[in-house]
Amino acid sequence: MEPSSSGSSSSAMMMPRVIRVLSSALQRVASANDDAPDRGGRISVFHGLSRPSISVQSYLERIFRYANCSPCCFVVAYVYLDRFAVCQPSLPINSLNVHRLLITSVMVAAKFMDDL
Repeated sequence: MEPSSSGSSSSAMMMPRVIRVLSSALQRVASANDDAPDRGGRISVFHGLSRPSISVQSYLERIFRYANCSPCCFVVAYVYLDRFAVCQPSLPINSLNVHRLLITSVMVAAKFMDDL
């Protein structure tokens, strides 16, 4: 674990490295799909009307801080997102849906990994 780079207060929690790695990977995927020419992608219930103002990393840190998920949930959530991207190529992960897909995958991963 390493200190969070987004908070300078003394009460800042230690953020697992997986948060930074996952947020970086998802941000790259979303940006690449935003910049890609229109591939006939469909709109889904996960799409927002505008890009959220919170970054993917800040969103993941917030989920980690308040949802009480273990770090392994974030790894499993990434596997779920990767499977989604492979199985649904007409619904690319982009900046309009990454936050909603992320919270859904983390919730399912937490149910699988952390629930008794």
